[in-house]
Amino acid sequence: MALGDLPVGEEKRVRVREMFDRIAPRYDALNRIMSLGLDQRWRRRALDKIAVGPADFVVDLACGTGDFCELVEARGARAVGVDFAREMLRQAQSRGLGFPKVQGDGEWLPFGTASVDVVTCGFALRNFVSLEGVLREIARIVRPGGRIALVDVDRPAFGPLRAAHSLYFDRIVPFVGGLLSDRSAYRYLPKSTAYLPPPAAIRTLLSGAGFLELEREVLLLGSAQILTGVRGPLTPVGGRAR
Repeated sequence: MALGDLPVGEEKRVRVREMFDRIAPRYDALNRIMSLGLDQRWRRRALDKIAVGPADFVVDLACGTGDFCELVEARGARAVGVDFAREMLRQAQSRGLGFPKVQGDGEWLPFGTASVDVVTCGFALRNFVSLEGVLREIARIVRPGGRIALVDVDRPAFGPLRAAHSLYFDRIVPFVGGLLSDRSAYRYLPKSTAYLPPPAAIRTLLSGAGFLELEREVLLLGSAQILTGVRGPLTPVGGRAR
């Protein structure tokens, strides 16, 4: 799928932030409806894969209304949520979730180098302006031996499955989203998969950022994916650790 008229650069940053501020009040309910309730199962699976536990300090990037952070804290780990949409963070607070909330951009994270055990991110890779920049910033803050778990949508490769998925994701999701929330936002969200590089390219970006032991698990016949990895040793670049 080509980018077509999708925004890029600073225009994308502004439009995506404004869009998530608008849809924040009904975001959780629509996620459950449109993923058939599977989005939470996939988050739990991601945390299982990287064995998040009480000793971990976890940063959830693009935390939204706090789903990942809630699951992380239920395991006894310490969570901080980062999102650039203020209304998403307010929704998390209104849900009674007490984890620390930071309004910020994934390309400039307010954490020290090698200060974090785990970074998670749910369904947001395609919303960043520079995915490569975000992955390098994640690599900066994750300690050597720390882990990442990234969950996002995908599209099935097999023709008939791809067609059925497209009918649901490209037609039904925008229709239901338009009825219950914001029509333009839920037209954008299926189209935004065009921003997501193919699996081999994402693997190259993760490897280039310094992650090892990369794994990709395909979910629901190719409709979603979990990407996991382990931070490799810090290597000096121009006199600085990376």
